Amino acid sequence: MPQVVKNYTFSLPIELLDRLKNYSNDGYVSSVNSAVKEAIELYVKSVEKQKLYKEMQAAAQDPLFMSDIQDVMNDFSYTDFEAIKETDK
Repeated sequence: MPQVVKNYTFSLPIELLDRLKNYSNDGYVSSVNSAVKEAIELYVKSVEKQKLYKEMQAAAQDPLFMSDIQDVMNDFSYTDFEAIKETDK
């Protein structure tokens, strides 16, 4: 299924745009548009990773969450031990 796209206007420094155009002309990127799209995708992934890290830091301070994690670890300790034994063979 094709991805739905929307045109959006950004203001970029001329020097940066010129560099992207040169990279496109030299074959380093397929187009300025694809380079900008890839850069934004990488940036969004980075922000999402930072967000998840902060959420996990907050969760680590929550006694109920940590108790639940400990309970789950205890519940699976036998199967974890069995899996480790299998990999040691």
